[in-house]
Amino acid sequence: MRSAAPRRPIPVWDVAVRLLHWTLACAVAVAWTSALEIGVPGPWHEAAGYTAAACVTLRLLWGLVGSRHARFTDFLRSPAVTWRYTQQVWQGRAPRHIGHNPLGGWMALTLWLTTGGIAFTGWLQTTDRFWGSEALEQVHTTLAWGLPGLVAFHLVGVWLTSRHQRENLVKAMLDGRKMPPSGDDVA
Repeated sequence: MRSAAPRRPIPVWDVAVRLLHWTLACAVAVAWTSALEIGVPGPWHEAAGYTAAACVTLRLLWGLVGSRHARFTDFLRSPAVTWRYTQQVWQGRAPRHIGHNPLGGWMALTLWLTTGGIAFTGWLQTTDRFWGSEALEQVHTTLAWGLPGLVAFHLVGVWLTSRHQRENLVKAMLDGRKMPPSGDDVA
């Protein structure tokens, strides 16, 4: 009797997805620490903001034309599907997804749009029309202070999903590979 061939990891996250993900994470960290350190945005803060804006723009474009699991059509689900998945999470029986699960997909989009909003409002403040605008500064600051909360939800979701699914999602975002479906464990 022959034993089944061992399962080998399969490619899921392409280089563009991984590079944009980690570059965006670093840009956000630099933007945050540079603003908190000196209290006044300087060249590091602005460079990090422009880097973040570029990452978000490229990732949104890649969501339209990129590889299978990078595309919005692969991971943005309807509210009904997402709600059903949320209930499955609470019940401890959420199915595994090779790409983003429905909650992860919406979280990613929320993070990108929030970061894009922060970068856009930051850039607007450098223009003649909006230089010194207190209202725009308030929007920029509110979005910026909301981002760490979203990042925390993202990290908790990654940790909980990794535990529940028994796979290291951080490693998958580093090397781009996950174990293939074993049959009925993938939605």
